[in-house]
Amino acid sequence: MTDTALSDAITTSVQRIRAAAPGLQPAIAIVLGSGWDGIASLVQGAVDIPYAELPAFPVPGVAGHAGSLRLGTMGEGAQARAVALLRGRKHAYETGDAAGMKGAIRTLAALGCQVVVLTNAAGSLEPEMAPGSLMLIADHLNMVQRTPLLGETGTSRFVAMADAYDATLRDQAAAAAEAAGIELHEGVYAWVLGPQFETPAEIRMLRLLGAQAVGMSTVPETILARHAGLRVLGLSMFTNYAAGMSDESLSHAHTLAIAGATASLAQRLLAAVVPALVV
Repeated sequence: MTDTALSDAITTSVQRIRAAAPGLQPAIAIVLGSGWDGIASLVQGAVDIPYAELPAFPVPGVAGHAGSLRLGTMGEGAQARAVALLRGRKHAYETGDAAGMKGAIRTLAALGCQVVVLTNAAGSLEPEMAPGSLMLIADHLNMVQRTPLLGETGTSRFVAMADAYDATLRDQAAAAAEAAGIELHEGVYAWVLGPQFETPAEIRMLRLLGAQAVGMSTVPETILARHAGLRVLGLSMFTNYAAGMSDESLSHAHTLAIAGATASLAQRLLAAVVPALVV
């Protein structure tokens, strides 16, 4: 898609969203990865728009991703937050393009969102972070060394990533999790392209490099969000120990099964965290 075509698609998408939910101004967007979709049931006054009706949005091609935008509010009273939930994402491994979520992220910024919460299912690289537990992303390793900003021009493409995952948002999320009695680990997320799972040797390498989690998403969206001026909060759900750390056989079906079993905890976490975010 050319720059002009993308700009037109974003404009059309924003108009469609505003027409569907007039008067609603979402400040927080949430990209729901595998196992996180249960939070959609907590949105009040929900309005759903299929991605197919939003020309800047992708068509997800992975099981467990609904492919629709849900608008509404979360929380009660003074803590009620207007939200936009992206129920699915485009992964770089589907086409080889790291910019699959560019139109969606830029639409969120044009819509007036200030914060994006990126969620994912990941493999754990730490024995104490067992499958079924949750992690706050403090930083990432772009192991793929690909960028969704390829082809951008001007100085704005040189995005500083030292504060990729907003420290204030992390503090707010950690405090909300603690108040809700939910254990929330914190660590570094390593992005690998996939769709194949990693080898035990690759996992040993990632552990030596300082990663606590490994997955196939999130990092391109973080780069896009920071380029668009959005603040980022990242959350991982561990669905398995990474290759070589246990005897379990890794598969996408296994990921979805464990994610389903952990969904209620993830839902509780987002229900506590989203109203606590100050934007």
